[in-house]
Amino acid sequence: MITAHSLTKRYGTTPAVDNLTFEVPPGLVTGFLGPNGSGKSTTMRMIMGLDVPDSGSALIAGRAFRELPWPLREVGGLLDAKAFHPARTARNHLRWLALTNDIPMKRVDEVLNQVGLASVANKRAGKFSLGMSQRLGIAAAILGDPAVLLFDEPVNGLDPEGIRWVRNFLRSLAAEGRTVFVSSHLISEMSLTADRLVVIGRGRLIAETSVADFVARSGRSAVKLVTPDRARFASALTAAGARLEDGEGGSLTIEGMEAPQIGDIAARDGLRVHELTPVAVSLEDAFMELTQDEVEYRPSSMAGAGAGAE
Repeated sequence: MITAHSLTKRYGTTPAVDNLTFEVPPGLVTGFLGPNGSGKSTTMRMIMGLDVPDSGSALIAGRAFRELPWPLREVGGLLDAKAFHPARTARNHLRWLALTNDIPMKRVDEVLNQVGLASVANKRAGKFSLGMSQRLGIAAAILGDPAVLLFDEPVNGLDPEGIRWVRNFLRSLAAEGRTVFVSSHLISEMSLTADRLVVIGRGRLIAETSVADFVARSGRSAVKLVTPDRARFASALTAAGARLEDGEGGSLTIEGMEAPQIGDIAARDGLRVHELTPVAVSLEDAFMELTQDEVEYRPSSMAGAGAGAE
């Protein structure tokens, strides 16, 4: 279990994390989401004892990281994929970590096999690609067989096979009863990986809930309509206040109106319906909607840029 209570960190007058309170329970993958600059990495660093909070606390199984007698055996973290000496081989990097926490040497080869690096175990880690470095970081995180694991952007640099492997691996760790806390900018991937979410913006909590409840909280709903009477239907729906977008194969995606209301319009105006299906709002859509006011860096519109370029 990870517990953050009123966690606060400022850099000068700028709040990086602002009175943040949440829990990460065992047995589930908890996704950590937020726009760039929202304080995710700073929060993870405070949990791991790398940054000191100005106030509040970040506890692992009820204790601060600095109070853990054998840290790698209780909590593993991947916060920086390049956190190794580039001249060391992958095996020697893990052996050094094992020695510092009295972890049996046989565990080194076990985790190298587990993350798919056995064939390059004796190569210098400084020559590794970003994807291979991520795998080495994951190996280091699980080296002590800890009950609590934190991963900051673990799929950066991985190919589709590697991303799928990480997804299944994280879920298997949670299924063993471990606490798994993972941040990612790949919202679509998080929708496939996480059971619950902690969402922050500008260092403040926006939501702490299941993925399904977070999507439902956005308040958006849509319906897919397939009809040969597309133009007449579009006119009637727009007049009734619905919002329309072009869908695949000539269909219409309708927001602001439920399927029964659309069916009533069809019956009233004698319009043909070939398909009328509710469309689930994606986690990405819900995230963008609920964090749109928390984005720190927002590009200017392309329209504005083009207008002054004549």
